[in-house]
Amino acid sequence: MRVPTSIVIFTFSIILSICMNSIQCKKGKEDKEEVKSQTFPPCAACRVLTNSFKKGLEKTSRGKFEGGDSAWEEDKLGSYSKSEIRLIEIQENLCKEVEHGETQCHSLAEELEAPIEEWWFKYQDIYPDIYDYICIERTKHCCPKEHYGSDCMPCPGYPDNVCSNNGKCKGAGTRKGNGSCLCDKGYVGDICSQCAPGYYESYKNENTLLCSACHMACEGPCKDAGPSNCEKCATGWYMVEGQGCFDIDECLKSDNVCASNQFCVNKEGSYTCLACDKACDGCNGDGPDMCTKCIEGYTEKDNLCINTDLFGRKKQENLARYMTYVGLCVATCIILQRNIYAASVIGLLVALYISISEYMIANSNVQDTTANMDILKAV
Repeated sequence: MRVPTSIVIFTFSIILSICMNSIQCKKGKEDKEEVKSQTFPPCAACRVLTNSFKKGLEKTSRGKFEGGDSAWEEDKLGSYSKSEIRLIEIQENLCKEVEHGETQCHSLAEELEAPIEEWWFKYQDIYPDIYDYICIERTKHCCPKEHYGSDCMPCPGYPDNVCSNNGKCKGAGTRKGNGSCLCDKGYVGDICSQCAPGYYESYKNENTLLCSACHMACEGPCKDAGPSNCEKCATGWYMVEGQGCFDIDECLKSDNVCASNQFCVNKEGSYTCLACDKACDGCNGDGPDMCTKCIEGYTEKDNLCINTDLFGRKKQENLARYMTYVGLCVATCIILQRNIYAASVIGLLVALYISISEYMIANSNVQDTTANMDILKAV
């Protein structure tokens, strides 16, 4: 017996769906394992662990008494705040909320179990932030803020003006890096104390430098904001001595700036080409009223290129409509010969149908005429 094709296709789609789901599930598990096994540099890994511990502190305080800030905690938690019971609760849940690097976090938690307990019972008052004790003082994986390298040297401009406040110190907060400044966009120099090419000093005092981008008309340096302060003009602009840079209107250069059946639109420093209306064979702008010539199948009427098929379709629509009316009247006459009452009711309905149809068509024509007049006025 031959199995219908539809059943074969349905069965195949079910099998394919099961296979795809299986592959996706397997891939999802692999991705999850890959995320868990991700490893970080020593300082970043230590930060992940101590952040997890801090979340444990928050959960145990709020979960126990639905509390608030640290002052509240000291007042309400009492002996529990620094108790061994609370420490065990936190350690049991360490790294469980960590997604990236969970395996490394658990491993580091086991390795640093003794120093964490040491901080808990002896050094909380000296180092209120467990990160400072574990990551900086005890393991020496990290440096204090705005310090870098194996000896935790201060960054250039430390403490209040690191990299002129216009960049970042390479390796800051870690035992890596060389302390050089990575300048923000618009700044250059060893300590980011100068404006980059294409930027100008918009504000400067003893400790602060602000650089702003030159106008798009400028190529290279400028004295201040605006196209009048360019030292040299960028492509698409021309220089007027003593007045600055002015936009070149590429659309006036030649009629062949854009491809055929496109029109040119000038922009600051450039131009763009847009497609003509579908009714046009060449144009000076957008819309059927901007055609230089109508495409085949369209004719010009009142300065608009109009589809000539519309007139033919309109005649066909009118003919079909009137034929429908005639058919309804003939059907009513046939019914009249058999049942005058039924014919009367149907005749009234036919008359009502014709009246409503003609009213709606007439109203539609008025709206179309009004719309066309609006278009012509706009032109």
